[in-house]
Amino acid sequence: MKAIRAKKTNKSVKPYEKGIFNIFNTIGMCIVMLVTVYPMWYALINSLNSGDALVKGYSFFLPEKFTLASWKLVLGDAEIINALWITGSRTIIVTIGSTLITAMFAYGFSRPYLYGRKFFAGLGFISMYFSGGTIATFILVNWLKLYNTYWVYIIPALFGGFYNVIIYNANFKAIPESLFESAKIDGASEFKIFFSIVLPLSKPVLAALGVFTACGVWNDYGTTLFYTQSSSLQTLANYTLKLIKSSQAVEQLAATVMQSNQSVSALVNSSMGSGETTSKTVELAAMVLTTIPVVVAYPFVQKFFTKGVMVGSVKG
Repeated sequence: MKAIRAKKTNKSVKPYEKGIFNIFNTIGMCIVMLVTVYPMWYALINSLNSGDALVKGYSFFLPEKFTLASWKLVLGDAEIINALWITGSRTIIVTIGSTLITAMFAYGFSRPYLYGRKFFAGLGFISMYFSGGTIATFILVNWLKLYNTYWVYIIPALFGGFYNVIIYNANFKAIPESLFESAKIDGASEFKIFFSIVLPLSKPVLAALGVFTACGVWNDYGTTLFYTQSSSLQTLANYTLKLIKSSQAVEQLAATVMQSNQSVSALVNSSMGSGETTSKTVELAAMVLTTIPVVVAYPFVQKFFTKGVMVGSVKG
């Protein structure tokens, strides 16, 4: 009977049908890849283009006149280097701290002998749907003396949220209970069990959620916008946004003035830059610089994504 069923199953999928599916699947994936990758490539090649060539029109495949002038200008700017340092250090500290602290909380939450487990679960689910709001959070940050300090980037972000707790919790429950019992018989403490057994067996989900956390922190600009005033505390995302807005303002001014006064229009156009760099090439270079770390880091942890999220989403 099994042999007959196997033959029927094999006959149900004809070779040419499988070939057609593979062709359309390949075409679809190429389209998705083009839509995803090309905007990044477009920004990169135009940031490597000279200002004079870019004024004539954007390049679509390769720079018309290759130059690193815009990148030298961006990387030589002390303000953007400081923003890069703030963003990078914050991302590293928060990613490591948030992953570790949230995993520790989830481990305690996953233990059946935790007192008040239902109470903590209720608080956690409420926090997923309701927050204190911007004003209440601002008052709390100000009361804790975190406003306009570097620590406003670190301390409020050290807990990854209850959604991450749910994923960690499901992953920890999938670990055989016999491992915990054996460790306790050997006299291991909860901290010993967590660091020696739980963490090594949870590398995929730790890596997956760690990358999600890092991407969120790297691209965050709301914290800088609401809780800082000092220019020395601005992040790379805020600096890039400010650069884009200033470039758009100059372009809009040039377009408005051009209609009434040609001499003033020429003056405004010259302020936008000429020669090897313009405000647009610098803007594109800053945008690419903002995305490079995420693009570089992703391939190294991609293998953990599917396994980590699946293991953390399905209770064993």
